Amino acid sequence: LHYGTLLGSRACAHMAAAAWASAFLNALLHTANTFSLPLCQGNALGQFFCEIPQILKLSCSKSYLRELGLLAVSAFPFFGCFVFIVFSYVQIFRAVLRIPSEQGRHKAFSTCLPHLAVVSLFISTGVFAYLKPPSISSPSLDLSLSVLYSVVPPALNHLIYSLRNQELKAALWTLMTGWFQKL
Repeated sequence: LHYGTLLGSRACAHMAAAAWASAFLNALLHTANTFSLPLCQGNALGQFFCEIPQILKLSCSKSYLRELGLLAVSAFPFFGCFVFIVFSYVQIFRAVLRIPSEQGRHKAFSTCLPHLAVVSLFISTGVFAYLKPPSISSPSLDLSLSVLYSVVPPALNHLIYSLRNQELKAALWTLMTGWFQKL
């Protein structure tokens, strides 16, 4: 699981630079397109997240086609990243399954599986938020999806890795059992 050892630091730096450059270009294209949209229904959003689907609701009728084109173009790098993520997890699981001791495999899986759950939550809610049909859109659903993919995964990462601390786990267990006893 040591990327620097397996790939070399130069390859890791190139992959990181490519990811940052493509993300920056993608964000720049979406931002430029968003600022060029004519807003025919005012400029007040129904929630505190200023996201593309919310802004598209305020734009004039046919102006969303440019954004759909950009989303289609953005789908190719996204799909490439998704394939690399899946490939990475397959390689990680293959390496973990080759660990000879049961305890070692359990420890490795206890690190990998929560991270995989957080990544899956982030990707699935983000994809659903941006690709759901407008007919099922509602302000509460849009807000819930926004919170699910932008707030919950970063918070869960800290919670998951802090739960590996035995003292914190014991304190949380004591707190939860005391809370349930009061109910």
